[in-house]
Amino acid sequence: MQTHFNEQDLQKPHIREADRVLRTCVHCGFCNATCPTYLLLGDERDGPRGRIYLMKQLLEKPDDKEIGEETRLHLDRCLTCRNCETTCPSGVEYHKLLDIGRAEIERRAPRSFKDKGLRLGLRMAMVEPARFKALLALGQTFRPFAPGTLKDKIPVQPTPAGVRPDGKKHSRQMLILEGCVQPALSPNTNAATARVLDQLGIGLTPAPEAGCCGAIDFHLNAQDAGRERARRNIDAWLPLLEQGCEAIVQTASGCGAFVKEYADILADDPAYAAKARRVSAAAKDLVEILDSSNLEDLLISADKRLAFHCPCTLQHAQKLGGAVEGVLQRLGFELTPVQDAHLCCGSAGTYSITQPQLSHQLRDNKMAMLEAGHPEVIATANIGCQTHLASAGRTPVRHWIEIVDEALSSARQT
Repeated sequence: MQTHFNEQDLQKPHIREADRVLRTCVHCGFCNATCPTYLLLGDERDGPRGRIYLMKQLLEKPDDKEIGEETRLHLDRCLTCRNCETTCPSGVEYHKLLDIGRAEIERRAPRSFKDKGLRLGLRMAMVEPARFKALLALGQTFRPFAPGTLKDKIPVQPTPAGVRPDGKKHSRQMLILEGCVQPALSPNTNAATARVLDQLGIGLTPAPEAGCCGAIDFHLNAQDAGRERARRNIDAWLPLLEQGCEAIVQTASGCGAFVKEYADILADDPAYAAKARRVSAAAKDLVEILDSSNLEDLLISADKRLAFHCPCTLQHAQKLGGAVEGVLQRLGFELTPVQDAHLCCGSAGTYSITQPQLSHQLRDNKMAMLEAGHPEVIATANIGCQTHLASAGRTPVRHWIEIVDEALSSARQT
């Protein structure tokens, strides 16, 4: 794609990066065929190719204030699922251009007070685990009185965590991102992870100074706040990695995808660029740990029929599509086929709140595909997808590691 930036513009790092990404696009339109919002709305501007043109126009005309509002509408509707990147034959790094475009709109076309308040409220509520847990408990108390659309967003009581083993006995040690909403929404996920890894001879070293990965801030256009959270986590993790911890285990694929991008979002920070590369290289989704382990030695009773929902952040961002399915099959689980498994479920971080109508349509479409094979349980790998799909109130939805942990426990008891 031809661009029209002058030499002065190209001295700016974000314009230089945008120019690089734009020039890789050959506007073939293959991306539209796999874009969830384009498939729903049929509007060129709600597909990747149209959004790329809108961002190109936005960046090339810095004095045109009217461009901002239309572009914001269509960029806000983007799920950032990155399905288009998997489809693109030219390797366009669409998500990098999207981050630049969204940041530019925030600078040039301020949001309404109501919209700013919603986004600030989401950031404040979700990124601190203790605060989120208290707000969730309040919501669960008054859930019966909430209107239908809001009631769906308030999950029922989660599975208790159970006992975490003392991992200090193992010579192999790893870190784990505890998460900000997952400890309240699904406290058993990380506990189950600790128990399964314990069976594989791996202990988890706590990193109490680490917090939210920064994805919520960053993708709600508070990009500087997201980078600051990344720096804090790097400061918390790096000394422990240098002391011998092998990896930083991620049980939420959305968080994992973002931590793996620390190297990119801090590439221009001279104090943190090298540190960020070290941390991103050490970040591993849980399935990467199990996939490289000798699972055949585990005593397991895999008696459930599962449908696996592969989150976009696992298959498109981390390029680990099929990995969890492979592990589950190695362990003996029966997996049902899932049509259109590449399409987003509509969770997409806070998208289910900021774009409820589109999100609801995508969720119902995804549930129909997942339930077509009549599974007993739907398994997934990301807390946002898990909560969003479960809000349909149909087939139970759980993190896949909890199902593995239960199967290990059942085998030990027989």
